[in-house]
Amino acid sequence: MGGPVHQRIGFIVGVTTLSLSVLASPALATTSALAPQERETTTPTTTGSAGPGAQRVGLDSETSSRPIIAVAHRGASGTAPENTLAAIDEADRLGAETVEVDVQLTVDDELVVMHDTTLERTTDVAEVFPDRAPYDVGDFTMEEIRRLDAGSSFGSEYAGEPVPDLREVLDRLKEHDMNLLLEIKAPELYPGIEKRIADELARSPYWLMPDSPDEPHRLVVQSFDWESTELSQELLPSVPHGLLGLVPTDRIEEYSWARMINPSYKDVDADYVSAVHEAGLEIMPYTINDPEQMRRTLETGVDGFITDFPAVGRDVIDEFLAERERSTEDDQGQDENDDDQGQDED
Repeated sequence: MGGPVHQRIGFIVGVTTLSLSVLASPALATTSALAPQERETTTPTTTGSAGPGAQRVGLDSETSSRPIIAVAHRGASGTAPENTLAAIDEADRLGAETVEVDVQLTVDDELVVMHDTTLERTTDVAEVFPDRAPYDVGDFTMEEIRRLDAGSSFGSEYAGEPVPDLREVLDRLKEHDMNLLLEIKAPELYPGIEKRIADELARSPYWLMPDSPDEPHRLVVQSFDWESTELSQELLPSVPHGLLGLVPTDRIEEYSWARMINPSYKDVDADYVSAVHEAGLEIMPYTINDPEQMRRTLETGVDGFITDFPAVGRDVIDEFLAERERSTEDDQGQDENDDDQGQDED
């Protein structure tokens, strides 16, 4: 877990006050800040036709609904270098609405976008800094990390692609009108990272504004470290938070402060999805790249999923919703025929 609570609690007051001041306007006090018990807890069902307008019955408020989405994992990391601006641009080109990225802290307390806690797999750090092994992210300054090539290891066409910081990612996503699923990576290595993230987000009130209840969440913060996730939620009370990993069914109610539970797709079945929905939470499993597995996971009733190939995911969702719509129409037609036959017999 993310370290002793007493090391973190002192960070809460200042950023909470700042966040609340940003959200003081009545126009901003809408569904994103709802307490879990205020949300609709009916298990979602699919309605509408396939495509961008296809919706799910609302978990969020009264009659509102959100679309099922395919979240671009580390950007469109199946076709571009992960956690780079190029991967975000690629996700936008492929029609993704939401991007997932990982955030860590450099030695000079800057928020860097990187998945591994070392730099070696995705950059040329061993060539640029041959004497700095084991190349831990937290041992480098942001200026040093900016010297690295994060694209060549994926493909020569991406040579020279830099490692971005969180501010650059936020700006690029806003430019594309895209949403963010932000993972706090290994917070036990970075005491205070929750406050740094909250401070950075508070610089852009756009990211703290409640999202429209019929669109994907503008921002969700998540982590495998649930203590860190809860601290972040206290710092950013208007922002929905997610628990990465499998919460045991009999413990889901303990995490009613959260908005999502996002386990591996391998741990998800219809009964578990139902339990999450009954608790008023949403569920978006990770990381699914096989179209048939995407379909099987959609059949369990999830609210979306995370994938390296967002275009494939979007196509599968569209096909799934179209099939569900046709099935619903066929059932309605059969019911009408049964009613007509009953009236004839009368």
